[in-house]
Amino acid sequence: MSPLPVFRWRLAPDGYATYRQLRAMGLRPGGQDVAAQLERPRRRRGPLVAYLYRIDQAKPVRPMTPARWAALRKANAAQQICPNCRRDVGYRIPRSHGMCGSCIAREEQRAA
Repeated sequence: MSPLPVFRWRLAPDGYATYRQLRAMGLRPGGQDVAAQLERPRRRRGPLVAYLYRIDQAKPVRPMTPARWAALRKANAAQQICPNCRRDVGYRIPRSHGMCGSCIAREEQRAA
């Protein structure tokens, strides 16, 4: 296995794209290996790395089927139920909070 070519940030040649750039074009890597990487220098924690894929080997994104849409709706609905009060709050509860805004306010009042 040969080492990956490394490019500096914003200096990748044409024909390569990150995963997010491929998705924006309606493409996916399609099983291909990482073709190159970008490195953005940072002072403290080492370089920030982004992997690049070849656009000519990318495949179209698979269309969403009715079953996939249903599964996505079900997953999103499950994240809208507060584990504390068991109510559907109408928005996705962030994992960092772990409960709805009403329960957070009640917890803060008890603590004060």
